[in-house]
Amino acid sequence: MTMHTTLRNSSRKRYELAAQEDRSAPRTRIMIPAQLRASGNRAFQTVVNDLSLSGFSATALNRMHAGSICWLTLPGLESLQAEVVWWENGVAGCAFTNLLSPIVHDNILARYRGDGSFRG
Repeated sequence: MTMHTTLRNSSRKRYELAAQEDRSAPRTRIMIPAQLRASGNRAFQTVVNDLSLSGFSATALNRMHAGSICWLTLPGLESLQAEVVWWENGVAGCAFTNLLSPIVHDNILARYRGDGSFRG
């Protein structure tokens, strides 16, 4: 095992631990129009239903399979890579590959009200 692999595995374990801890934190209910793209597919319009530092849930009428990679694009931000954790009744729950910075998270929440209106 190389040092790079060891560091990557160590970082992934720290992320997984932090993400698991964050899953117990309250998620903010919000409505944000966005685009979601599953690996190998075209992007589609979605609405983010809740957001946390470690992930989100969003509408996804077509089944998304747990473990698959996807990208969420919020207005004014670069695409955020995530992994599908679950899909049920047209909603997907996903975990970000990298935790959101608290500053970015708070900025997103500050820009949107519960009706999905953008506050530039």
